[in-house]
Amino acid sequence: MKKWENNVRRVTPYVPGEQPRQKDVIKLNTNENPYPPSPMVAEALKNMTTDTMRKYPSVDAQPLTDEIAGFYGLKPGQVFVGVGSDDVLAMCFLTFFNSGKPILFPDITYSFYDVWAEVFRIPYECQKLDENFEICPEDYYQENGGVIFPNPNAPTGTLLPLEAVEDIIAHNQDVVVIVDEAYIDFGGTTALSLIEKYDNLLVVQTFSKSRSMAGMRIGYAMGNETLIRYLNDVKYSFNSYTMNEAALTLGTAAIRDRAYFEETSAKIIATRERTKEELRQLGFSFGDSKANFLFATHRTCPAKEIFEALKQAGIYVRYWNKPRISNYLRITIGTDEEMDRLFAFLREYLK
Repeated sequence: MKKWENNVRRVTPYVPGEQPRQKDVIKLNTNENPYPPSPMVAEALKNMTTDTMRKYPSVDAQPLTDEIAGFYGLKPGQVFVGVGSDDVLAMCFLTFFNSGKPILFPDITYSFYDVWAEVFRIPYECQKLDENFEICPEDYYQENGGVIFPNPNAPTGTLLPLEAVEDIIAHNQDVVVIVDEAYIDFGGTTALSLIEKYDNLLVVQTFSKSRSMAGMRIGYAMGNETLIRYLNDVKYSFNSYTMNEAALTLGTAAIRDRAYFEETSAKIIATRERTKEELRQLGFSFGDSKANFLFATHRTCPAKEIFEALKQAGIYVRYWNKPRISNYLRITIGTDEEMDRLFAFLREYLK
């Protein structure tokens, strides 16, 4: 080992879902929306000129922050945007989790949380989900340096009722609580109604799932204006121009098309419920997912075996060889046609 390597910050990196290079595959492994973005996005893209690339983008991310605020009935000063919710969440970790006490999050959850904690040298403790893969609010009553959890949870898809979310916040009013709502539009109730009641609450959402813009990288946090100001102070000390002009313009167009957003979200919910019935008949079991994916296990066939067989057939799902979940697959909800091909393969394979 070279001497300078002693000073390298080493972490175990987050491992994203596989991005296959071939075109003729069914990609159900990264929770992308199977439908294109709003037609308004396509129109805005046509109207963009190369001159916009010559200039720096808006530092305060307007008009995107204004449009997000208007959509949710907030003030612009209550919205913070970043390069996907990953960037927003990382900025939240850096800004708010500095007490030296361990932050709390579930043991089975979004696997970026422990990565950020390690990168920023934040102590953390994982609270075990119960036997149904559900969060136990009382596990978060202890002293801590902050709390974060997804709702619905990932990769399980289970939804914590709003009253249980508030219970966690109410027991942690001396630290910042972050509710990561990447999948909330597929059947949950957002915690946004609580941000006026609790000044320590941040709600984080994304354009990657319900708004079909994972490739554009747009995420946002919503909370009281003091929290957002602290986030912006750190952002401006780190990189003032985090959002490029194309993302600001196209994101603004997407948020304006409420009808399309509601239509495509409803399609995914309907396909998800049909998928539940089909997979039950094939011998799978799973929780009552309220996300755009199912977290499923088969009664006789090992998950890793199914995962590998599907991949050979050009159907990609997500598999983790980790404690408690090594016999589960996370299956993103695609179009009806894509899901029908999945069912057809499984019917033959599971014979």
